[in-house]
Amino acid sequence: MRWPRQVASLLFLALLLCGPPVVMVEIVGWPLHGWPTLRQAQLWVAKPLTEQTLTAALTVLAWLVWLLLAATVTVRALTRMRAGARWLRRMPLPTPLQTTATGMAGAAAFGVGAHATTTAPPDHPLAVAAGTLDDHGDADAADSSHLIDTRGSDGIVVSGGWLPRDVAEQVGAAAALVWLRRRRAYRPRPPGSEGRDEPDLTPLPATVAAVQAALATGNTHPSSTEPTPAVTGDACGVLPAPPAGLRPAGVGLTGPGALAAARGVLVTVLLAGLRQPPGAVPIVITHTALTALLGSAAETVRHRLPGIRVATTIEDAVAFLESTASPTCPATPPLQRQEDAPPVGVHTPPVLIIEALPTPATTDRLAAAVTVGAGVPVVLGDWSAGVTWQVDAAGHTHDLRQSTQAEPRLCILDQVATTDLLTVIGHAHPPPHARPHHPPEPLRPRVPRQATSGETPSRPRATTRVVSRRLDLRVLGEPTLLVDGEPLIIRRSAALQVLVFLTVHRSGASSRQLVEAIWPGLPAHSLTGRLYTTLSELRGTVRAACGLSVIDHTDDRYRINPAHLDADLWRLQAAVQHAATAVADHGTAWQAVVDAYPGDLAAGYVWPWLEPPREATRRHVVDAYVALASTQSDPRRALALLQGGVRVDPYNENLHLRAMKALAALGDHTAITDLCDSYTRRLAAAGLEPSDGLRDAAAHLSNAHPVPGR
Repeated sequence: MRWPRQVASLLFLALLLCGPPVVMVEIVGWPLHGWPTLRQAQLWVAKPLTEQTLTAALTVLAWLVWLLLAATVTVRALTRMRAGARWLRRMPLPTPLQTTATGMAGAAAFGVGAHATTTAPPDHPLAVAAGTLDDHGDADAADSSHLIDTRGSDGIVVSGGWLPRDVAEQVGAAAALVWLRRRRAYRPRPPGSEGRDEPDLTPLPATVAAVQAALATGNTHPSSTEPTPAVTGDACGVLPAPPAGLRPAGVGLTGPGALAAARGVLVTVLLAGLRQPPGAVPIVITHTALTALLGSAAETVRHRLPGIRVATTIEDAVAFLESTASPTCPATPPLQRQEDAPPVGVHTPPVLIIEALPTPATTDRLAAAVTVGAGVPVVLGDWSAGVTWQVDAAGHTHDLRQSTQAEPRLCILDQVATTDLLTVIGHAHPPPHARPHHPPEPLRPRVPRQATSGETPSRPRATTRVVSRRLDLRVLGEPTLLVDGEPLIIRRSAALQVLVFLTVHRSGASSRQLVEAIWPGLPAHSLTGRLYTTLSELRGTVRAACGLSVIDHTDDRYRINPAHLDADLWRLQAAVQHAATAVADHGTAWQAVVDAYPGDLAAGYVWPWLEPPREATRRHVVDAYVALASTQSDPRRALALLQGGVRVDPYNENLHLRAMKALAALGDHTAITDLCDSYTRRLAAAGLEPSDGLRDAAAHLSNAHPVPGR
């Protein structure tokens, strides 16, 4: 029980605060009984070190120490009070329907007969995806409300704003699209080459990680190993909710949340622009409005987003809308839900974001352009030709002219969150031109990306397993902790995530790093206790199973103890390091890397921090497959190895190009066309398409004459 210790701590603190003043006043007295006279000051200057002055100085010092202690306790108490007030404000209250349902459930429970039977809970753990705040039955509503808004609105709260659920799902789809583009564009390098610049392995911004974690909250099983289809390319893009509430005639935004809501419209429309064909312009915005929304980041953003057109003045923006108006396309509501999507070929007008209109003539021109479906204006001020909403800080809208009509809640974002999301949108956009295919770079020695410091490189063998330790952690494929060859049940998904995270970051991680990785988007100081609980239960589970300690805590860092546990990822890293430093028998070293890879890192899990190390590990194996294939004189053997690389990464374009060349060497031109078609279909399912270079190469190879040999 914790309350006796808390009461004792409170009594000790009260004694510590009240005792010293009482003792000093009663025994020593006040250090000064008034301001010193001129005569006393002269005597002190003449003889400063007397018994009286030393006593007064020590007394003053004691009072200062006590004041410092009292101030520290006061600040700490105020911080706790503010945290408690925030928790009470965030605590979701039951709706009338929930209250009624709870009462009915309680009545049913009390009415059950005495001979009712109960079913034992399953003894197998349920794996929970990233972002789930509690996975062991002791959910804390205060923590969950940081991510999922349960107060009657289907939305997600992040640091810096609020996103409707469907907009957040599009953010997750755009993030997946970024990694698929990176996988498609990667060109295999010599295994273990040092100095490889891999900026495309940079983690996505923190706001995106928080959205991904929030989306995963509530999932009870790992996701499919196949990525979720991101966005599909229509000839006419469909813009998602919540701007479904935007009127076809446009809206004006006023109030304290106007700028935040305009940022939400900007992000939402650009996310939907990923559905439109390359070259579409879903957003037209004036330079003044863009600067008002993004501040100093406006110039950087405008050059990275091909789906946005920045006009110098409002007149230029209106002229652009007038020039793009299509009289043959009906004016359709440009912001509607997926189920109301217009058929392919229907014109989707852009959204225009501008500051307050300067002249009546410009207003009339814009109103006329809106009438023919040229665009949907969003004015940062009053809009006389449509409705004007007053937006509060939470995104709730209110039409002052129709006080009884319910208006939608808009996505709201601050500048930091907006910049994070726009960064991901910019990466998810197709490049302006196809990247040319270059041959692999020359061989250069490389230290593996995931270092294995402290180990002596040794030549691994595919069939050799470490049997000297009782604990073996498998993180390649489905994460499993084996004790003497038997899987150990880990009931908390956060504990499993800690194991995988510390396996990837072998040098260790601080408690703050663990909290920010496992629960992104939540205040780290509020989750330290949850982390300690997770680690304590994990240690207790392992200790009860084998009596060993697997996680050490030294120098404020948590590390896996390699003396008690071995991991398949470490064995793969050792194989990569050996392949990088081997001076002979390279084929055997590369084959060892291939044999040490049973599957993706933590396959099926969608933890936000996982993609960079997962992709880095995958690339090591792809490099080994390509290196092995390049040494083969038999085209069939080379093709089999390249097909193995394609199975590791079915989205990599360079692997498919190499496989086509191997098929051309075998004279199987029909298979080249089939391979290109299947690859195109796979990319299309994820919202991508192959480059023109691959299509041209496939057409050339399929029509070329058979080439003998290689």
